[in-house]
Amino acid sequence: MMKQAKLWMLAAILSVCGVMSAQAQVMKPADLEKYAKERYGDKWLDAAKNLAQGLTLDKNESLTYQQVVQAPGKTKQQLYVALNYWATATFKDHQAITLNDKELGCIIISSTIPNIVEHIGTLNKYSVSITPVIRLDIKDGRVRVTYTVQNYDILADISGGWLSPVDKDKKTYGDSKRKADDKTNAKLYDEQWEIAKHYPFVEKDSQKRTCAKALVMTHAYSNAIIDKVEEALKSGLVGNEDDDW
Repeated sequence: MMKQAKLWMLAAILSVCGVMSAQAQVMKPADLEKYAKERYGDKWLDAAKNLAQGLTLDKNESLTYQQVVQAPGKTKQQLYVALNYWATATFKDHQAITLNDKELGCIIISSTIPNIVEHIGTLNKYSVSITPVIRLDIKDGRVRVTYTVQNYDILADISGGWLSPVDKDKKTYGDSKRKADDKTNAKLYDEQWEIAKHYPFVEKDSQKRTCAKALVMTHAYSNAIIDKVEEALKSGLVGNEDDDW
């Protein structure tokens, strides 16, 4: 009986750890793309153009979303604890949480979402990442979520397109998934594309297709963040964080 009890306790612990592990990030790129297609369709140029009609860049020409999530009956302290738990469990990089002030009621997170878009063009191949700044301002009964992205971070492979030369193993000479500090291949370079200077905010854009999908994926991620914050406030991270224990 004692052995069975220990096995049951171990299974329960692993079950909880499994749930937390599954929620250890907001959304994987593949799941984010599926989420974006379900909401906006898979015609990225059209989807980006349609979204842009309802988007306004802020004074810094950044893409900024803001929404107030209501949490009636919950104190500032309760909401802070819930969001601090969510942020700590979700963003495993300890440096991602750049501000965590209980008295002020403010949590700021900056975490890179790698390779949200990979686009192969005629001559070039681009891998796009974003680093949103997520600010959570907390008051009694409500939380204001502010999500800001100014640039797309680019790994550009100038020999990775459809018409690029290949080596003897039929592979292109470049690899856009290399580490950012890898300078061994001179044909690879890093860039930052300002969102305000690319499609759909600028019609004539040589990276139109890449930026169209990047905008839709960036927008979809903002929705996912707000959804997860709302879920954390209403149900907790694993669904059992209440005072009845």
